[in-house]
Amino acid sequence: MKKTVLILVMLFVTLSQAQELKPIPQISVSGEGKIKVIPDQALITATVETKGTNVKDVKKQNDIQIEAVLKLIKKMNLNPVDYKTQRVALNPQYDYEKKKHNYNATQTLEIQLKDLSKYDELMEGLVDNGINRIDNVMFQSSKLEQYQSEARKLAMKNAKLKAEDYLFGMGQKIGKAISITDNSQNYHPQPVYARMKTMAMSDESAPRVTLAAGEIEIIANVNVSFILE
Repeated sequence: MKKTVLILVMLFVTLSQAQELKPIPQISVSGEGKIKVIPDQALITATVETKGTNVKDVKKQNDIQIEAVLKLIKKMNLNPVDYKTQRVALNPQYDYEKKKHNYNATQTLEIQLKDLSKYDELMEGLVDNGINRIDNVMFQSSKLEQYQSEARKLAMKNAKLKAEDYLFGMGQKIGKAISITDNSQNYHPQPVYARMKTMAMSDESAPRVTLAAGEIEIIANVNVSFILE
């Protein structure tokens, strides 16, 4: 009798484990959300580079030009937290033909311009006051986190729509999401296309317009697994 009870208990446990190991019907899909926005800020990286044979003169000239650039930035009332020195370098360069050393001094500034209406004035002023290398101009949005949230919501909607499309006519419905993986890449703002501004050039005193900010894309990518009902 005890042996029979033991066998029944073992059988019950085995059946219970088999039920627990039964795979859950599910579907896994990817989703993408994309937001296009017009940028309202620019991150500008600009450098003063000076060269010469006398190291002190090269450094002094570089400092004079940087000082003039910083005065321009302050005159334009940019917030002090929106610009900084990114990199300073002073390097010897040996001229094998003339058998002597030359020197190369560089100072790089990073400027966060939060008012694009000042873009042309700033860029022209930078060059006039000593900047001789614009390394990069990257357009951005001040509402990045808001747009990233919207893109994520669109990505989830897109994933659910895909899953429903795959189940069309199969008599099954999408249930709860059991796993969500965010595959979004780090955001690197880049112009998608350029909207060139034009203006009458008959008035030579009119300010030039050189900015073509275009649009930037904010993209979210997810993988979602849904239970099937």
